[in-house]
Amino acid sequence: MSYRTTLAEVLTRAVAPCAELTGAEGRFPRGAVTAFGATGLLGLTVATEFGGAGLGLPEAAEVVARTACVCPATATVLQAHYTAVAVIESYGSAWVRGEIAAGRHLSSLALAEDGTGGYGEEAQLLTSRCTAVRSGGVVALRARKRQVVAAGEADSYLWSSRPLGARDGLSLWGVPAHAPDLFVPARPDAVGRSGSATSTVLADPVLVPADAMLGEDGGGLDIVLRTVLPWLLELRAAAGAEGPRLVAADVVRRPVESLAPS
Repeated sequence: MSYRTTLAEVLTRAVAPCAELTGAEGRFPRGAVTAFGATGLLGLTVATEFGGAGLGLPEAAEVVARTACVCPATATVLQAHYTAVAVIESYGSAWVRGEIAAGRHLSSLALAEDGTGGYGEEAQLLTSRCTAVRSGGVVALRARKRQVVAAGEADSYLWSSRPLGARDGLSLWGVPAHAPDLFVPARPDAVGRSGSATSTVLADPVLVPADAMLGEDGGGLDIVLRTVLPWLLELRAAAGAEGPRLVAADVVRRPVESLAPS
């Protein structure tokens, strides 16, 4: 069965029946996400060797676009998930990739923070105030991440911080949602698509294993530029979201120094 046929069935059976309540009452579309997982659509872009469909950004964009026509909140969740998975596919563990392919793991993005920014929302992903301090095999991450989709609902977050030892750049982490001292306020932020559980996530600090780093220390900026932004902006466009102030090509071309806050 093709992913298109599977998607049509999921949209009819699981997404459409709860879409109105999701939008009107702000309920997270847990049933829809579960159905996407059970049918393999959460693992659409995971390599086949780990049980995924092995597809890419064009197919993910099609899934998001068709889902957005039925339930915009579910499409927003998928945007964040597929973008995070694009990074996990390159740098994450085999176990997490297998869990995503099996439909048991939803991921999201925890990259934006208060007080960071530049030319627009997307430029805020290029810098971080989050501190990272290592003690043995454990790293303490301290930050206030904002506009996190599926906050308190996802199983992990793609998280950015200042480097541990590198002089500049970012470091990226896979932070488990069950990690101690990770806090999501009960009242979501007044931002984001209704039902998408968009909120602030607080770490004061959150402790993660040192091997939770995705990529090299300080190498996260290049990952954000080359992977996160192209995927995120393409998927947002597919969902019909309001056009961003920066397009992916502009972000990649413009020198990083010009995007950093003054």
